[in-house]
Amino acid sequence: MKVRLPWLLSMVALTPLMVAAAAHDGAAAKDKEATMTRAEVTRIIANANHIVTPNGVEELVKVPINGIDQWLSIRGRDRRNPILLVLHGGPASPSMPGDYIYQSPWEDYFTVVQWDQRGTGKTYAANTEQKMAPGMTVEGMTDDAAQVVEYLRKHYDKQKIFLMGHSWGTVLGTRLAQQHPDWFYAYIGVGQVVNVRRNEEIGYNFALQQAKASGNAEAIKQLQAIAPYPGTTPVTLDRLGVRSKWEMYYGGLAYGRQNYSFDSDAEELSPDYSSKELDAINKGSVFSIHHLMASVVDVDFDNTTHFACPVILFVGAHDETTSHELAEQWFDKLQAPSKRLVVFADSAHMIMQEQPGRFLMHLVSDALPLAQTAGDTTPVEAVRDH
Repeated sequence: MKVRLPWLLSMVALTPLMVAAAAHDGAAAKDKEATMTRAEVTRIIANANHIVTPNGVEELVKVPINGIDQWLSIRGRDRRNPILLVLHGGPASPSMPGDYIYQSPWEDYFTVVQWDQRGTGKTYAANTEQKMAPGMTVEGMTDDAAQVVEYLRKHYDKQKIFLMGHSWGTVLGTRLAQQHPDWFYAYIGVGQVVNVRRNEEIGYNFALQQAKASGNAEAIKQLQAIAPYPGTTPVTLDRLGVRSKWEMYYGGLAYGRQNYSFDSDAEELSPDYSSKELDAINKGSVFSIHHLMASVVDVDFDNTTHFACPVILFVGAHDETTSHELAEQWFDKLQAPSKRLVVFADSAHMIMQEQPGRFLMHLVSDALPLAQTAGDTTPVEAVRDH
């Protein structure tokens, strides 16, 4: 940081200002010494997270899947551990660039796979939109996910893995768990999508209620301008943006936070992403939403309640991005070999970042035993984590 000193000073004030200037110069020198480039910061983060155990795995690989190159980050301290495949949200909101802030402890217990989906981040940057477009459907991307699982099962010699979806990733995860239950120790839904139109209505009502309660005239004006929402008219990007903006502002995305900067700022320092790939996140998001918006709005799992593999739901008690109410009601209707609901008291939608310690604890205590005793059933339980 450079300190600029005022040069047009009166002689009367010169002496004390010279003392202050000397102090500023010293601070500036220290700031200069502390300033690092992005490359230096990412090198430090990568070195801190480097896996050195003899049986560990640390791979960043580009795999050909359904006609395009798709990127996987595969990390764990013992490759004998079960695989945990993470299906990120969005569409096109990768978790790979920000995973370094919370994932490392998971790698003691799981081989964690982050996948940049079609149209997302590193995968978007590695392909042309023309090549990606044919598979940019819910069905096409579910098949992409199936091919990723097949690759992992074969490459790491695993009969089963854990499948974890977050937000939009729960759409792919739910469909995949329905299609291939024998592949999974469990399906883990985090910020579970149930019925998108009902979800949008609940999130909108929450934002409008909070805006009125706080007397936020600008929020009320913008929200009322898109009413009724979602209604019967198409859910455009602009209308969705208004709902999301104010729902996030009132803590429906991250409890107690008004924006997403805590996560997006961390992405900027990702050791797995180049500057070009960071730029691709926003481009890929626009591309993905253009192709997927209409079909995503019609997602409805109200009657998708029979699973042939265990199901675990992690729900933020304050989640209005994907309604916690709908997720809890859906859980009550689920039929599965075993099922478990964990409600995180101090989280909204970003549970991994909001309560990372408790998230890890429940991964280890609720999910991991299913790999250790595959085929056994466990009691149905609902847990509220305080």
